[in-house]
Amino acid sequence: MAIKNMLGHTLDLLGEAILSGHYPPSSAIPPENMLCVEFGVSRTVIREAIKSLVAKGMVSTGPKVGTRVLPADQWNWFDPQLIAWNSKIGLSREFLRDLQELRRVVEPAAVRLAAERATAQDIADIEAAYAGMKQAIEFGGDYVSHDLLFHQGLLKACHNRMVIQMSKALGALLRTSFEISTSKPNGPAQSLPMHRAVLDAVIAKAPDKAERAVLKLIDGARDDIEMVLSSKRKLPSLSLPAPPLRAPRQVRAKAA
Repeated sequence: MAIKNMLGHTLDLLGEAILSGHYPPSSAIPPENMLCVEFGVSRTVIREAIKSLVAKGMVSTGPKVGTRVLPADQWNWFDPQLIAWNSKIGLSREFLRDLQELRRVVEPAAVRLAAERATAQDIADIEAAYAGMKQAIEFGGDYVSHDLLFHQGLLKACHNRMVIQMSKALGALLRTSFEISTSKPNGPAQSLPMHRAVLDAVIAKAPDKAERAVLKLIDGARDDIEMVLSSKRKLPSLSLPAPPLRAPRQVRAKAA
């Protein structure tokens, strides 16, 4: 295995160990020589992995104290790798609620800007995502990926680099939210007109209308998530592909 791959693999293992609580906040991570034996890698790989964890705000290092895990509120929760690790071990209910609140703050403002700034290419990309959602509802297929592209397209269309960067973190919530909504009977079909209302408002360059429309979507998703959280049902795993929609019964009958 190349050094780069060994580093990535080792970093993943350490990051997941911290997020899973194997190394809880304030605890010490084993010294380099022990980690070298445990992971079967060189000291160079361990040192580089620890440097990456320091950069993400997850650990601190110092003479005589070694490497210690920092409190979770100091971690860089916008780091895509941290999001991926959290998704792999299982998104916590607290994490989902934090992201849902963030989405309600960020996405309506971003959609307002999109209604003012969206280019013809932005609109075409969002229209394509909407068409993919509609196709999946009518004939079966991957609805969730197109739903994600729809919302990421809206964030991109605001043409604010900070918001676009934030969308990488929001992607974890959006994917989970869409899977939960998709699992509801007729959920995608019910939400499709609300997506159309957002897109039409952006096309019409109507910021107020676009903001109201996306808030309606977000609040519906929040209600779906809270229902699942309160029921203690297992949350979707982001390490697996999103389940596709089944074709409507009449479409399946014609194909038979």
